[in-house]
Amino acid sequence: MTPQPAPAGVPRRRTRRRVLWVVGVLVTLFALAAATLVIRPGPVRRLLTSPPATSAPASARPEPTPTPVLMAAEGNGTLPTAAGVKAALGPLITAKALGTEVNMSVVDAATGESLYQRNADIMTAPASTTKLLTAAAVLAARGPAYRLSTRAVAGAKPGEVVLVGGGDPTLSINATGQFPGAARLDLLAAQVKSAMGGVKPTRVVIDTSLFTGPATALGWSPSDISPGGQVAKIQALMTNAGRITPVHHEAGADPRFPDPALAAGKAFAKQLGVTAAVTRGRAPSMANPGASAPAGDLAPGTPLGLVQSPPLVEVVDWMLQQSDNVIAEAMGRQVAMALGKPVTFDGATEAIIAKLDDLGLPGDEADLYDASGLSRHNGISPRLLTDVLTLAASGKAPAVASLFAGLPVAGWSGTLETRFVTPSSNRVGQGIVRAKTGSLSGVNTMAGELITHDGRLLIFAIMANGSSDTLSARAALDRVVARLVACGCR
Repeated sequence: MTPQPAPAGVPRRRTRRRVLWVVGVLVTLFALAAATLVIRPGPVRRLLTSPPATSAPASARPEPTPTPVLMAAEGNGTLPTAAGVKAALGPLITAKALGTEVNMSVVDAATGESLYQRNADIMTAPASTTKLLTAAAVLAARGPAYRLSTRAVAGAKPGEVVLVGGGDPTLSINATGQFPGAARLDLLAAQVKSAMGGVKPTRVVIDTSLFTGPATALGWSPSDISPGGQVAKIQALMTNAGRITPVHHEAGADPRFPDPALAAGKAFAKQLGVTAAVTRGRAPSMANPGASAPAGDLAPGTPLGLVQSPPLVEVVDWMLQQSDNVIAEAMGRQVAMALGKPVTFDGATEAIIAKLDDLGLPGDEADLYDASGLSRHNGISPRLLTDVLTLAASGKAPAVASLFAGLPVAGWSGTLETRFVTPSSNRVGQGIVRAKTGSLSGVNTMAGELITHDGRLLIFAIMANGSSDTLSARAALDRVVARLVACGCR
């Protein structure tokens, strides 16, 4: 199954092909200085915690210790041969369970040498592996230390407070939030009360003007959209990525607010003790002479408070670990802002492709309609995915290298926590494979890195379309990747 064409009248993104070989010596990318200290990557559900020390049942599967993949990969392992990889994967890549179309790219990380290609330059439905492009683009455009700001300013009327959305999807209402260390509305409300002194807040206005255009993307299924789906309307103001309850359900849908911005405004009003209805508007400029002065000494537009997200690299970690579609779309808009493009779906996707071009990657091998991968019209080549990961592993783009910390680990974390289990031969990948997965109806993809049993770091992308059974397709996908781990392929 190739990406579904866009409806008539909707232009496809530009497509221009060129060949790029990413070559370089792999360097240590993260502060994993002590090889004996290995923690779960990214802010996963059990971030930096351990379960109580209890005796495990005899039948319990021992939890694998993930290999410090990048630290170990110095190019010292034996390089597989292209013929060896082809012989190892050939019987598996044509498995009926994978579907009617399977495209793949395998690259040696240290040399950039292509070890296996199967329609590697054909744009294929990527599902959530799209998030790898989004991660690379936003980290390069904004930098890992960048923070997203949510602010409050004095309105044009006495007692009026304007809550200005800054595009932070991880914003929390209080200490009980979905994302560790997130900016909080209760803390912002405390700042506002202090700044207003004796003036009592009487009204809350929400300003969501940072994002423009449609709130949902072309190619999204109605069942994917809130309240019961995998994504909310994309707005510049929301809490917990639009979730009604700040809990991530890895195996099911997360109910979202039908209007995340309004829900955030109501939560903020409650923190301020405001009972009047929350309305939409624009934050006044302090230079606006036509605005009437509110009570006290606060001129319209006077800053009343500001809260900031954790560093962007942590937000990207959450996006990759939990495959959060709302965060991905917000990150795409950050790329658009950084490149001076419209802060819309089109502006975001154009900016992502432009940033990939800036990095020397073949951006023409992506045809994007969103930043998350939910759109059925998206197409990405396996080669572009391996090129992105190879660049990140090369050390030539340190900001992009940050994305590795967020990749789920097989049998350990994120969307790979329950993968590489059956058949038993797949378990060789547990703790070894680090990758982003992608799933839509009939679409199953995975792109990431692994270390062979000979100690060689390989980058891979496999994209399978047309399967009728998701569970069988995932097991077959895992089997292909596990075979790369186990084989010497010489």
